[in-house]
Amino acid sequence: MTEGNKQHWETVYQTKQANEVSWTQEIPQTSLDFILSFNLPKSASIIDIGGGDSKLVDFLLDEGYENLTVLDISATALERAKARLGERAEKVKWIVADITDFKPDTSYDVWHDRAAFHFLTENEQIEKYLNIVHAAVTGFLLIGTFSEDGPKKCSGLEIKQYSGTSLENLFKRDFTKIACKTKDHITPFNTIQNFTFCSFKRNE
Repeated sequence: MTEGNKQHWETVYQTKQANEVSWTQEIPQTSLDFILSFNLPKSASIIDIGGGDSKLVDFLLDEGYENLTVLDISATALERAKARLGERAEKVKWIVADITDFKPDTSYDVWHDRAAFHFLTENEQIEKYLNIVHAAVTGFLLIGTFSEDGPKKCSGLEIKQYSGTSLENLFKRDFTKIACKTKDHITPFNTIQNFTFCSFKRNE
């Protein structure tokens, strides 16, 4: 991604509130259900890629998870999340980075990505992402993207749609699919976006 891409997201978060962007979820139920289904200890290392000011981290803290990281290209988005969490923000590691430039210094039991991966539309970007996941994820991978019945753009940017099969084929070098499902997301404007969610387990 380019510096212009980073500026795009900073502008979005500086000029729009949560109820003015399509991806907002009051309760990220699908992501939560998948993560809880992994039956991991509360000490498990979980990273939310492109988490922005998503409330997933709030619910994971409520569940008692102790080792949480949120990564986003927008510093403004992460500052909003910290402000919302107040003192609880100190229990979370916050990383400002473009995912394709991310150099993890640890490994993760759960890598969660809802609606960040589908913004990578060039093969080189996707390959970088796959290599980062290969190096960093020792447990479970959970990816949510627009489905083939979902939007073709988001926030004015082109995206790449995926089916369960296409996600499985992309990650099969390192991961075995557990489950895939499609889910309708109702936006704050009462429009419907169809998502593909897939969970994977790292190959032994």
